[in-house]
Amino acid sequence: MARIFDVVEYASEMRDEIVHRFPEEGIADLRIGSQVIVRESQKAVFFRDGKALDVLGPGRHTISTANIPLLVDLIGKAFNNRTPFTAEVYYVSMKEFADQKWGTPQPIIVRNPGIGLGIALLQGFGTYSFQVKDSQQFVTQLVGAQGIYRTADIENRLRTMLLSKLQDLLGETTGKKSVLDLIGLTDELSAGVRAKTQDDFSAIGLTLKTFYIANLKPSDKSAEELRAMGMLDTATYTQLQAADALREAAQNPSGGAGLTAGIGAGMGIGNVISDSLKGVGSSQAELSDKQNIPSVMTPAQAAKLLQVSEEDVLAAIKDKSLKARKMGKAYRISKEALEEFLKG
Repeated sequence: MARIFDVVEYASEMRDEIVHRFPEEGIADLRIGSQVIVRESQKAVFFRDGKALDVLGPGRHTISTANIPLLVDLIGKAFNNRTPFTAEVYYVSMKEFADQKWGTPQPIIVRNPGIGLGIALLQGFGTYSFQVKDSQQFVTQLVGAQGIYRTADIENRLRTMLLSKLQDLLGETTGKKSVLDLIGLTDELSAGVRAKTQDDFSAIGLTLKTFYIANLKPSDKSAEELRAMGMLDTATYTQLQAADALREAAQNPSGGAGLTAGIGAGMGIGNVISDSLKGVGSSQAELSDKQNIPSVMTPAQAAKLLQVSEEDVLAAIKDKSLKARKMGKAYRISKEALEEFLKG
């Protein structure tokens, strides 16, 4: 017969351990009168035949019919002080596991009405903390027969829960707020994720103690990277390339000549935008017929037709690649000037 344990304890701070099984392998031979020591930040869950039975809180406990009644009922009450019985004891850390990291492995697509393509790609990162709420439920559902269950064993599952709720919340919020407003609402978004995630954590015996967004910003990934990840269709990808090219041209000190730089294959920016518009179902002539381009328009109207931002159009005006007439502090663009610009 295996050794009988007169004292059962796990004297560890359990820094990254959520659950530690005693013994790690096999089963423990115990008896009425054995001592079970549970530290301040622990609980001990008794198992037999794969069933979670009694739970002991912090303190020194003498095994008796009083403090483990379910276990004793299961194996029978006909014990004397020398009769052993088998069980497993799972020590569960009840402390708060703080400073857990989360981040967006891929950008989250959100609506951004009235600006550029009407979408934005956000990335963020931060920290969260959790705590075991129901030790018996947690061990039963997740730990099974593992000897040691660490934070690393569950972190992917928890991060998936959190990112799913964050994406839902961003989708709901961008219907009412712009992306710029959104970036300034990290405290409100953090509280929203905590509220949305509690039920999912509770279902596995945990509670989400904190969730913080340390940073939320537009993605710095290129259109090429986003397309490779399957996050952009061909039309959106082409339009983003055109917008990027306009932005680069505005920053190029060589002026109008810069409009053909960085686009590839000697292709002018006008051709790129023209092709991108064709990609969404309209040639230049069809665009004129279907959308009834006004004879004179503001930079904002021109930006809407080109599916770029107003800042991109103003940049093209300033480097003189797009002709416009300045009236006071405002610019006006003729239909003919826009068509000439699209020809490249």
